[in-house]
Amino acid sequence: MPPLTITTVQELRTRTAAALASAGIVLTPGEQATIEVADCGLGEIATTGLQLITYINTSRCCAKELVLFANQTFPEHRHPPVGTDPGKEETFRCRQGTLFLYVEGDPTATPKATPPPARRPYLTVWHEVILQPGDQYTLQPNIKHWFQAGPAGCIVSEFSTRSTDEHDIFTDPAIRRMPTIH
Repeated sequence: MPPLTITTVQELRTRTAAALASAGIVLTPGEQATIEVADCGLGEIATTGLQLITYINTSRCCAKELVLFANQTFPEHRHPPVGTDPGKEETFRCRQGTLFLYVEGDPTATPKATPPPARRPYLTVWHEVILQPGDQYTLQPNIKHWFQAGPAGCIVSEFSTRSTDEHDIFTDPAIRRMPTIH
């Protein structure tokens, strides 16, 4: 799989900033320069991963914007306890587009998402929650979840307790949450 290059990251940062601007979300030049491209170490960013900007991440709270382009999927994972912290609790609020969110619970008979075939064997939760602009959903700590943008992509604001992404546990053993750029 091709590695994530600085050229690809720069192109995706520009595209992400434009998508956010189209939703009325303005980033400073400094924020645009720190947009994270999370390809999960797979080199499949067009289908697996997301783009995000973290506004704040303190010992008590975190605020981010998640941008997923058309049908981009973020793999199944959970936010486990870390030390005395019970794990990240997060609320997703859809700002633009559609987000297909999958969580623990009764499986949906005909889910809307079409995950990448190579990643599908690692998706174990299929209870579907569909978020449209203005909808939100809160995930408790240590709950398996994954999500996919609809055909027009989506923008989701994430509000949470402290984010420790480096501790996320993915169902797919090939996933590396923190990106490596070549």
